[in-house]
Amino acid sequence: MTGETLRLRVELGYDGAPFKGWARQPGLPSVQGALEDALELIFRAPCATVVAGRTDTGVHARRQTVHVDVPEPLWARFACPRPRGPLASDADTGDLSASGPADVQDVAARDAAAAGLTRKLNGALNRVLGKDRAAHGWDSAVGAIVVHDVVVAPEGFDARFSVLSRGYAYRVADAVTGHDPLTRTFSWWVPWHLDVPAMDRAVRELLGLHDFLSFCKPREGATTIRDLQRAGVHRDESGMITIALQADAFCHHMVRCIVGAVVRVGEGRYDAAWPGQRLRARVRDANVLMAPAHGLVLDAVRYPDPSQLAERARLTRARRPAQHDE
Repeated sequence: MTGETLRLRVELGYDGAPFKGWARQPGLPSVQGALEDALELIFRAPCATVVAGRTDTGVHARRQTVHVDVPEPLWARFACPRPRGPLASDADTGDLSASGPADVQDVAARDAAAAGLTRKLNGALNRVLGKDRAAHGWDSAVGAIVVHDVVVAPEGFDARFSVLSRGYAYRVADAVTGHDPLTRTFSWWVPWHLDVPAMDRAVRELLGLHDFLSFCKPREGATTIRDLQRAGVHRDESGMITIALQADAFCHHMVRCIVGAVVRVGEGRYDAAWPGQRLRARVRDANVLMAPAHGLVLDAVRYPDPSQLAERARLTRARRPAQHDE
């Protein structure tokens, strides 16, 4: 929080199918656009958001994190609404700043108001994703974005740059599960029996700090060096395969290209050493298949202890000033 704004941390999840990705784009439905439109309905002013990790068209999120800086007068109006009508006092009908800093600085009042904002945001989203989408000629997407929690952010918190790690899960249905139409919106159907142990060995070849150019869509000025901290593939009791990846950050399309390579190993086209060989070659070519977007879910975003948030943000900015996350 600065002397003029209050920073809020927003936790949300979304079904990515009705949107053209996270980022706001003119004339196209986006998660960011819907969330910012809902915030504007509540605060009656534009509210720009910063996200932990931008997601592409069709990619889902179970746990996404955003911060938004709300000007203190607007927050005071939301947190300390004045009574209306004949019982209102002269002070109640005065300038918005009359309830000013003393109210905004009250920790208990701030936290209670932030909790109330969770309910109000979900209500505003129902309008944005229903009536407002219809006005653009888009199908209703009520319920496709859910705000889980809103809290006043601790000092130094930055939703993007304070992140320690991001975790993604990608789901694949194969001949073991059968072609179930009820899973088609969140899993990639591959009509063969995939070798999960080979896939698990293959993805573990990529663990550590490497240049992932072979598995990225590089952007000008951005590094492709990332630290893949955890990686694994398993099949659950229903037969569904999950490829789980955790890293400090992911380059554009990195997760989907890794998944595509690992599935090719599972099909028997390449051995388990092949993804590691591609990694070391540092060459992008048609041999690396990019998996479709709809099987991918941002599953977790992890931050350090509050006392370390500002330092983490400083270090991340210095190391990757132009990074673009998956």
